[in-house]
Amino acid sequence: MISRLACAAIAILALGSAAVAQDYSAGPLKIEQPWTRATPAGAKVAGGYVAVTNTGSASDRLLGGSSEIAGKVEIHEMAVNNGVMTMRGLPEGVELKPGAKLELKPGGYHIMFMDLKRQLKEGEKVKGTLTFEKAGAVPVEFSVQSVGARAPAAAHTH
Repeated sequence: MISRLACAAIAILALGSAAVAQDYSAGPLKIEQPWTRATPAGAKVAGGYVAVTNTGSASDRLLGGSSEIAGKVEIHEMAVNNGVMTMRGLPEGVELKPGAKLELKPGGYHIMFMDLKRQLKEGEKVKGTLTFEKAGAVPVEFSVQSVGARAPAAAHTH
């Protein structure tokens, strides 16, 4: 018989790890920790972040994607030009060179969820698909972090 204390500990561990992003693979591509931020009610856009490593010998290209929570998903880039922060869509996507790791993160390359269908709430998982030129469509889940998160929640290690 499991004690109440053991049941409580199991429940806390399960809830605590619910928001931790996970990893995926598609052929030579390793997709690490897709995540996004919680949004205020009425927000129409959100950023998505992920790291992709190409372990293969040929280039691929991250073209965009889709998600249950957005009308449109694009790849965007933020950059500072002449002291001004700018953002632009990348209709051709981003190249993934052989042996290279591409990090989509706040302040740089990122996924743009546009025409949000609902508010994103911290702790939930959001289904989506990343679309690559060669690897094709790869289903992933984005872990929703806090509004001000700068990185995905760290995985628990014991």
